[in-house]
Amino acid sequence: QVQLVESGGGLVQAGGSLRLSCAPSGRTDSRYAMGWFRQAPGKEREFVAAVSWSGDMPQYGDSVKGRFTITRGVGRNTVFLQMNSLKPEDTAVYYCAAGSLPRRSVLGYDAWGQGTQVTVSS
Repeated sequence: QVQLVESGGGLVQAGGSLRLSCAPSGRTDSRYAMGWFRQAPGKEREFVAAVSWSGDMPQYGDSVKGRFTITRGVGRNTVFLQMNSLKPEDTAVYYCAAGSLPRRSVLGYDAWGQGTQVTVSS
């Protein structure tokens, strides 16, 4: 099973931007769809964005549509989440996940990263 490592979280003021990255920790020959989810304290894990192996037809959760962009790196193993116009309600631990298809449900993914904290101050 692939091991995923996220990076790029941190503290930012409302209206600011952050870019999260997610990459496999070792070599992988599998072609994974990738997703981003987030979880705030006391809340369920929420779908943020997902993208297929080819990078086509990205999907977004309603709360981030128009502000966040998911893309794949040149080698396609790395996936990025560009987050603009951040709001305090975006504060959460952000997780990347790998699966066979870009799904909105946590059940659609086989491997997860350890998470990276994003905090947006007002």
